[in-house]
Amino acid sequence: MTIDRKALASRIRELHDLSADEKSALLELLNTRKKYGLVWEDKPEKVEDELREKLPVLKEVTKRRILSKESDAPNHILIEGDNLYALTALQYTHAGKIDVIYIDPPYNTGNKDFIYNDSFVDKEDAWRHSKWLSFMSKRLRLAKHLLKETGIIFISIDDNEQAQLKLLSDEIFGDSNFITQITWQRAYSPKNQSKKISKDTEFIISYAKNTELTDYSLLPRTEDMNKRYKNIDNDPRGNWKPGDLVANEERKNGHYIITGPFGDQFDAPAGKHWSYSQEKMMNLLKDNRLYFGKNGKSIPSIKQFLTEVQQGKKASTLFLHNEFGHNDEAKKEILDFFPQSEDLFSTPKPTRLIKQLIRLSIERNPCILDFFAGSGTTLHATMDLNAEDAGSRQCILVTNNENDICEKVTYERNKRVIQGYTNPNGEMLPGLTQNNLRYYQVGFVERAPSIKSRKELAHCAADLLCIRENCYEAIKVTTKEILVFGKKRFNHETHEKEYEKVLVVILEPRKIELAISMIKRLPGHCKVYVFSPGHYAFDDEFEEVAEKIDLCALPEAILQAYNKVLPKAKRKLIMELEKGALEE
Repeated sequence: MTIDRKALASRIRELHDLSADEKSALLELLNTRKKYGLVWEDKPEKVEDELREKLPVLKEVTKRRILSKESDAPNHILIEGDNLYALTALQYTHAGKIDVIYIDPPYNTGNKDFIYNDSFVDKEDAWRHSKWLSFMSKRLRLAKHLLKETGIIFISIDDNEQAQLKLLSDEIFGDSNFITQITWQRAYSPKNQSKKISKDTEFIISYAKNTELTDYSLLPRTEDMNKRYKNIDNDPRGNWKPGDLVANEERKNGHYIITGPFGDQFDAPAGKHWSYSQEKMMNLLKDNRLYFGKNGKSIPSIKQFLTEVQQGKKASTLFLHNEFGHNDEAKKEILDFFPQSEDLFSTPKPTRLIKQLIRLSIERNPCILDFFAGSGTTLHATMDLNAEDAGSRQCILVTNNENDICEKVTYERNKRVIQGYTNPNGEMLPGLTQNNLRYYQVGFVERAPSIKSRKELAHCAADLLCIRENCYEAIKVTTKEILVFGKKRFNHETHEKEYEKVLVVILEPRKIELAISMIKRLPGHCKVYVFSPGHYAFDDEFEEVAEKIDLCALPEAILQAYNKVLPKAKRKLIMELEKGALEE
């Protein structure tokens, strides 16, 4: 049966017994035309509804700030709050800036691991999968905006939602951007007490923002790979392993005599041939690249030196526990920080696993995001990697504070990693002190098209601006309407710290003249944000310092970023859906 969509939309609009929300829902269903893919009923979420009336901002909790003495230490960020709010705020500070996203979302097992609208979703919930898909869809769509064009996302999952997550991610990121599904061996031995089959693996689904622009680094070589290389003849070029010099097929010019160290003569066996030309083989012989066995009388092989092989290995789709860690290892890591919390997390991830995923990024110092931060393993792994190779990777964590997890677990764990701690064995472990950690909480301002709400957003925007510009050190000024922040670096020529970047925030246009006189005295180039009721940033008034500044209207820049992703007001949504149905 063919449905007249225009007529049906008109009838829905004229119904008097339906509320505005009910009309909106019906019109949205009418406009849904999916022919292939994952279909589910979107379930309303309280936090999403709140975004129709509020704008999220980030407020630093300065008493939890941990600062390194090193001026070039990376600034890691921990955000306390629902990740839907945080991901919205990050649209302004980090859109298109994230290199690697790793998340370990709730697996929706039905065993009190997934909360939707303040209630646990159990196995008997008829809308169990729809609720999970609605929850994940909103967050993954925001995450996609944050990825660089060369960025990668890794998502841990198990059997409960693996199939649904794959189809959902195909829809959001595009099936052409699917990289692979990694199987991770989370347990190092089967569980004989399992009722059916021991579940020893989980999955990590990975997508690129744009697979044509994305490349992947090699993983470090393993000890087992390197053990194959020895130096049994004390060759000054180091360890080597023997390689075959005989190819299987017959070739006329592949037969010639090679003389060994004791005068023994060797030719390629019948039906086969030497792998190299006679000239090259003679050069290998002169260069002591041929090995004739311990007694010097065996058919020769070629020396393959460890220093000359690829210094790394391609990642495979199988992550075995001996190289990538396992659940028990991860639990032990957490117990090192919290000895009395044996049941704190049932399925944590080991730092070794996260480190290997981060290593796959081709970027030397990637920016990493984990918006299901849990115990904070991703930041711990990031700081470990920085310590190993003197890197400056930056990590952003997001988690709510349910059961004080953000304050007492995520923050405390990484605080101890930075400052050092004593493990349960009484061993004092030194801190990874070349890291900064800044703690933020999600706050809100009214979402309304008024000067009052714009002013409120501007006055609450300082922390967002500092995060966006990576510029945190407050520079003292004489008026509360002008905020100045700097980013210092160490000048190796002068052996002094100097400002690499300066951020100026002008909250009152009447202070522009004072700000200009101050900008003239500030070192280097400045990024200037000035409050304006609209797009105009008072460009004419800054003409005399125009070459020294980049000027931006505040809060218009923030609103533009938010408006790309914020849920629309309900009345506006109804009007647009009606229009969409009628235009068909």
